[in-house]
Amino acid sequence: MAKSVRRDILSENVSQNGSQLEERAAGWRQTMKIRSIAAAALLLALAGSPAIGASALKALDSDNDGTLDLAEIKVAANKVFDRLDRDKDGTLDRKELQGRISKKDWSAADPDNDGTLTNDEYLAAVEAAFKHADHDGDGTLDSKELATRDGQALIRLAR
Repeated sequence: MAKSVRRDILSENVSQNGSQLEERAAGWRQTMKIRSIAAAALLLALAGSPAIGASALKALDSDNDGTLDLAEIKVAANKVFDRLDRDKDGTLDRKELQGRISKKDWSAADPDNDGTLTNDEYLAAVEAAFKHADHDGDGTLDSKELATRDGQALIRLAR
């Protein structure tokens, strides 16, 4: 009799624990589903959208030819440099750049490692970003190229 009661109690505990495990697993699956959706949304946002590329094109295309060339980008980038150089010392530090350039790109953009970018260094970084965004290599950027991740990185430097 005692063995039977003990077996019943153990069976009840196992089924309760199994039930609790199933509930926890279901909660975990739901959490992972939400995280997957959030990650997918983030990837889509990072990939850019044609509307973002088109709005940048419209704002920066001074000759209205439907594309941006390096000269148009550099004109815009010069204006950005002047606007960001709040202390008017002729250089931009990471704080003044307000997250417009990644840590990796900063290393390439600051060859003298002085912790600031001169206008020439900034424009060299803009030119490098332009070349990365020019996926078809035709020397101009259309709205599709501006909507890419590389295009968005360039837009951050020129707006």
